[in-house]
Parts: sequence; C-alpha cells; structure tokens
Amino acid sequence: MIVLNDLDLVGHAKRQAIALAEGGYTPPDPNARSVYAIGQRGKAVLQSAIEHYRWGKYISAHDALIAQKLAHVLCGGDLSVPQWAPEQYLLDLEREAFCSLLGEKKTQERIAFMLKNNKPLRN
Repeated sequence: MIVLNDLDLVGHAKRQAIALAEGGYTPPDPNARSVYAIGQRGKAVLQSAIEHYRWGKYISAHDALIAQKLAHVLCGGDLSVPQWAPEQYLLDLEREAFCSLLGEKKTQERIAFMLKNNKPLRN
C-alpha cells in the first residue's frame, strides 16, 4: 500500500501492526532460513576491487575500510568454501562489523556530520 501523506504513515503502520498481531503473526525463525555465501574466494575478489578503487583515489582509506567490512559480511566471513549459511550467522557478522566501525573516530565524524548537515562527509 502507498501512503501519500507523510503525516498518515505512523497511524497506518500502527494499524497494520495491530492487524498482524491480532491475526496471530509470528516472525520467521532466522535460524531456519539460510543464505548462500561465496566465502573467501568472493571476498578476495571484492578486496581486490576495493584496493583498485583505493589506488585510483576513487575512495578514501575509511571508505576502503567500510567496504572491506561489508565484503566480509556479504561473503560469509571466513568461510573457506561457498556454502549455505544460516541467516543468523550473517546477521551476527553484520552486527560485529557495525559495532567495530562505530568505534572508529572517522565513522563517528561521518555520523555527526550527516545528522548536522544532511549530506555525507568524505573523510
């Protein structure tokens, strides 16, 4: 459904949530679902591309760090061969990468700048 008026979004979302709850909705078990992860081979390809962008000065060192963390998550971490991985495993990798990036000073600067200026900081 499309809600045209921004002021109606919260009310509409609340009505949908109540309808789902009354209908007995339960969220799917994240351990029951799996995602195909390509593993270290795919991660090596992505890291090579990241380095090429870095050498070409298309991205900053911090952009490269973020991209490396993203490649780690998308490829399933340190899986040695391509395989099906539980969704929760990938969610855990994502949380770990996000929390480690939050500890970086440049990430904190980017977040603060975005909140203040509504545009990204390229540091």
